[in-house]
Amino acid sequence: MNVETAREYLLSLPDVVETHQWGDNLVFWVGDKAIGGKMFAVFNLSADAKAVASFAAGPERSSELLEQDGLLPAPYFARIFWVGAAYWSALRDTEWREHLAAAHALTREKLPPKVKRILALTKTEQKKLIVAARKSKAAAKS
Repeated sequence: MNVETAREYLLSLPDVVETHQWGDNLVFWVGDKAIGGKMFAVFNLSADAKAVASFAAGPERSSELLEQDGLLPAPYFARIFWVGAAYWSALRDTEWREHLAAAHALTREKLPPKVKRILALTKTEQKKLIVAARKSKAAAKS
């Protein structure tokens, strides 16, 4: 797997939103962050990155995964049980899909009820709420 294949896979999952943040990172969210969505995976595109990809694993899975070569506590997110991969070949493609899907499911499960209700709306209704939330945040900043 590589960043493009992994990105394509993540964007095929339900309610995934991608942002470009913190320098050269692709961040994947379950639901838009404007409506309270939560991130579940980060791909670091920098050449000097400690981890090329990090994802939510949960307490049980993270300790198990950290025993594998090429996997490490995710930089900045280890305290919330995220795992990082030092290189893409640390996992086989099927394992990447399994772990990324599990990260998505784990994060989706933990979303607040309000966000889950929004994600149950049609895409058009969601978009209206996202636009309104962004306008409200922008107005609060000025």
